[in-house]
Amino acid sequence: MLQSAIYCVVERLAARRQECGKGMRSQLTIGEFATVTHLSVRTLRRYHEAGLLEPATVDPFTGYRYYEPEQISTAQVIHQLRRLDVPLAEVQSILATDDPVKRADVIAGHLRRLEAELNRTQAAVTSLRRLLHPDPADVHVELRSVPARTVAAITEQVRVGDSLEWYDSAMAELDAAYPLEERTGPPGGRYANELFAHGAGVMTVFRPVRTPRPSGRIEVIELPAADLAVAVHSGPHDDLDVTYGRLGAWVVAHALSVDGPIHEIYQVGPRDTEMPERWRTEIGWPVFQLAPLSGTDHGDHVTVAPAASPIRSATASG
Repeated sequence: MLQSAIYCVVERLAARRQECGKGMRSQLTIGEFATVTHLSVRTLRRYHEAGLLEPATVDPFTGYRYYEPEQISTAQVIHQLRRLDVPLAEVQSILATDDPVKRADVIAGHLRRLEAELNRTQAAVTSLRRLLHPDPADVHVELRSVPARTVAAITEQVRVGDSLEWYDSAMAELDAAYPLEERTGPPGGRYANELFAHGAGVMTVFRPVRTPRPSGRIEVIELPAADLAVAVHSGPHDDLDVTYGRLGAWVVAHALSVDGPIHEIYQVGPRDTEMPERWRTEIGWPVFQLAPLSGTDHGDHVTVAPAASPIRSATASG
């Protein structure tokens, strides 16, 4: 009787295994699936355990994993997302979203973060290259007296972390309010030292125009006269901090520094040309000027140790 029962169980298990084998003929083994998706067997096992990519079938006797051909595209999407360092939890969220528009939005958001990180890395690399291989004629400093003038401007208290977004918004509002024929000069900005020393401070962006008028956030203000040490930063803004450092060190070395906001004039910027090598940004450091420096014609060529740039984050899209 016992032998008969055992025989029946064995027969049933054999039949079940044969049935499972028939059902898996069109499926891929985990090794085959790893080959076509470029995901290692170890990674596929980890994704299975995390519930990210479950096999279509797991053999109940051997534990072998099998995948449907239709799962290849899903695995490839996961592979590309992980290559972009998308966290596993976010990948799972993307795959769980049935709405293709929402899924695209999630992916686009991560791509924007990656682009921002790439830009920060590129800026750091550019600055380091310029610091490690300085050009002896890299910075020309000019002492300049700027007269008072009336401009259209937007001024607000801004946190340094929000400064770039605020700058773009404020400059776009000025551009919209004053078309080309009303403008009388390049736009500029004035940035309080507190913005960088304490993480929040007053930012002003302005445009010289024929007839300034208040509208929305735009006010009509008078920029006071100022004596400035001016250096021109040529090209992309990635290494703007290097020019800032050399200008600041020049001012300190000549004992000319006084309290006051940093000035910037965007002679040529992204709004004028998409070719970064043509951009020209004037940086003005407030100084007192009693008489021309002996032995100079109001300008020195200088190569000095750089200081940190407090302005780049606020003006990177000038």
